[in-house]
Amino acid sequence: MTTPGAPNVRDSVDRAVLASRGQRPVGRIQMMDVTPSLEEGRWPVKSVVAELFAVTAVVVREGHDPVGAEVVLTAPDRTERRVRMTQTNHGLGVFECEISAESAGLWSYRVEGWADPWAAWIHDAGIKVPAGIDVELMCEEGARLLERAASHRGQPADRAASLQKACTLLRDQTLAASARFAEVAEGSPTHALMVADPLRDFTTAGSDYPWLVEEKLTLTGAWYEIFPRSEGARCDPATGTWHSGTFRTAAQRLAAIADMGFDVVYLTPIHPIGVTNRKGWNNNTAASPGDPGSPYGIGSPDGGHDAIHPDLGTVKDFEHFVAAAEDLGLRVAMDIALNASPDHPWVTEHPEYFLKRADGSIAFSENPPKKYEDIYPINFDTAPATLYLEFSRIIRLWIDRGVKIFRVDNPHTKPVEFWQWLIADIATDHPDVIWLSEAFTRPPLMHVLAKVGFQQSYTYFAWRNTAEELTEYVSELAQETAPFLRPSFWPTTHDILTPYMQHGGETAFRIRAALAATLVPTYGIYAGYEHCENAPRPGVEEQLDNEKYGYKDRQWHIDGAPASNRPNLAPYLRQLNMIRRSHPSLHWLRNITFHRAADENFLVYSKTGGGRDDASEQNTVIVVANLDPHHTRETTIELDTRRLGAHIDPTRHFEAEDLLTGETWRWGPHPVYIRLGPDRPLHIVAARPLNS
Repeated sequence: MTTPGAPNVRDSVDRAVLASRGQRPVGRIQMMDVTPSLEEGRWPVKSVVAELFAVTAVVVREGHDPVGAEVVLTAPDRTERRVRMTQTNHGLGVFECEISAESAGLWSYRVEGWADPWAAWIHDAGIKVPAGIDVELMCEEGARLLERAASHRGQPADRAASLQKACTLLRDQTLAASARFAEVAEGSPTHALMVADPLRDFTTAGSDYPWLVEEKLTLTGAWYEIFPRSEGARCDPATGTWHSGTFRTAAQRLAAIADMGFDVVYLTPIHPIGVTNRKGWNNNTAASPGDPGSPYGIGSPDGGHDAIHPDLGTVKDFEHFVAAAEDLGLRVAMDIALNASPDHPWVTEHPEYFLKRADGSIAFSENPPKKYEDIYPINFDTAPATLYLEFSRIIRLWIDRGVKIFRVDNPHTKPVEFWQWLIADIATDHPDVIWLSEAFTRPPLMHVLAKVGFQQSYTYFAWRNTAEELTEYVSELAQETAPFLRPSFWPTTHDILTPYMQHGGETAFRIRAALAATLVPTYGIYAGYEHCENAPRPGVEEQLDNEKYGYKDRQWHIDGAPASNRPNLAPYLRQLNMIRRSHPSLHWLRNITFHRAADENFLVYSKTGGGRDDASEQNTVIVVANLDPHHTRETTIELDTRRLGAHIDPTRHFEAEDLLTGETWRWGPHPVYIRLGPDRPLHIVAARPLNS
C-alpha cells in the first residue's frame, strides 16, 4: 500500500546541478551498500536456477521513524515479484533477505525502501498511551492509518472489513484507551495484517542490478578428463611402437566413466598436431620417431582447429563418441587452445594472425625462461575483425557436432575483450553453452574473466592443503567471489601433481577427491587418478611420463582388469559421486559452514540447504577429514549445531550416518571424539533428527 511523496518540483534544476557535481538525485529513503552488486551494476551478478543467495542493503531516512524494505525481482519477461527484507541490524539500518530465480535468463533486482507510518505509530503509541499522554489523539491517528489501509484499492473484502472494525474500535471512547491499543498492538491479528501488507510512504526505488541466471550444470557437475588417443592405445611388445586409440575405442571407456557417476567427459585437444619442433616424452625438445607430440601444438597439413587428428578417426567417429556419451547421460567438454603449431594452415594462409619479430620470424610462445618451440601464439591485434569471426566459426562448428561445453586453455593470455565478445556472440544462438576458464593467474584477472562470461574457473585448490588454508580459500569462494566466479576443484591435472599428492600415497588421493567433491559443487579428476599415479618428473610439479607428450596404457578400463597392481579407486569415486547425487546440499556453493577441531590437522565443515527446494532445505552433510595422510590422529570437534538446518534441533543429539561405511552415531551440541588415520582418513556424514 503506497502513497505518493511530495513532488520534486525542482527536478529539472536538481538534475543539471547535481550532474555538474558528479551526483545523481536521491529520494526520501536512502538505499546504500546493496550486495551483491558488481561495480554498481557494470557486471551481472550470477546464480543458477533455484540457487538461494542473500541480498543485503542499508536502508535509512532522516529522523528516527522506522522504514521498511523489499527486493523487487524482475524476470526476463518483465514480470515482477517482491521479497520482503528483514532488518537485521537496527542501529546500522541493515536489511536482508534471500532470493532465487525459477527460470534461466537475464533478470534484475532492486531494493525499494519506504517510510512505515504504522510501525512509527505503534512505537509512539506504545509509549504515550500507557503514560496517558495525548491518548485520544494517538488513537485517532492510529484509526486514520487503519482507515487508509482498509480503503486501499484491490484490498480483499475480508481484510478491509477487519481493518475497518479495528478502526472503529480505536475510536470507541467507551473503552479504556489501553484496551483499545491492546487490540491493535504487536501480537494482535490487526497488527499482523498491517505488517503483512504495510502502508508505504515516500517509496523510493534503488538502482536495478543485472542478474544472470543460468542452468544448474554451470554450477554443479563431476568431470572426468581423458586423452582420447590413449583410450585403446596399444604398444607392440616386439617393436615398442604405439598405435593410437581412436574415438571408437575411447567410446568403450564411456560406460566405466558413467558408472563412476561422472557428468562430463572432458577431451584434451583432438586436432592435427604439428611436426616442426614437436616435443618428445617429458617435454624433451627432440622428439623420437613415433612420438605423437603435444596435442596443444595444434595444426598440420591435415588441418587446424576445425579438423580432427587422422589417428583419432573421422567427424562421423567423433559424432558417434558424442552420441554414445549422451546415451549414458554424459556431456562432452572439449579443450579449446587458441594457439598454433608452425605447421598450422594459418601460418601460410593468415600470417597476419601471428606476431612477427624484428628479424621477420614468428615469435614462439614464451613464459621466460620457458619457451614453447612447438607453438606460435595468436596475435589478436593485427587482424581482430577476421580473427574474431574465425574463432566464432570454429566454436559453432563444434557445437553443430554436439559439443556444448568448452574448457579454454590459458584464457588469461588472450585479450579479455575477445572473450567477452566471443562468449556473448555464441550465446546469441546457444545460451546453454558452458565455458570453463583454465586460468592459473593473478586473482584479479581470474575474476574479470568470470565477470565477462566464463561460467566456471579452475582454482588454486590443488595448492591449498592445510585446514587454515582451505577454510580461508573456500570461505572466499563461497562468499566474496560467489556472485560471479564458480570454482572447479581438481586435485591433479595432466600438468599438476603437487608435493602433497606426490608423497601422500593412496590416502592423499582419497582425501583430496573427497574434499574436491564436497567443498564445491563442481570438481574433476584426470584419468589415472584411480591408479593413484604420483611419480613426479624431477624438478617440476607434474607427472613423470606426462600424457601430454605421449601415449599411456589405459587398457584396464576397457578390459576390466587393472594394468598393474596399483590401487583402483574407481569404486571409491563412484561412492563419492553417488553421495553427491543423493544429497542436494552438496550441489550448492554458498551454503558451507566451517566448524572447530582441537587438532589443526582436521578440517570440519557442513553443507545445509542452498536451494529453493525441500530436498535441499532438509539435507545436511558434515565432512570431517584428517588432512595428514601419514598418521592416525585423534581430536574433538565442536559443531555449531545452529548452522545444521532447521530440521536439526540445535539443543539435542541427532543421528550421524557415515555415508562411506554406513556406521551411525549420536552427535550433538557437545564435543565429539574423532579418530581418523591413513586407512580411514575422513567421515562424510548425513545429519538427521533421531527417529526420523
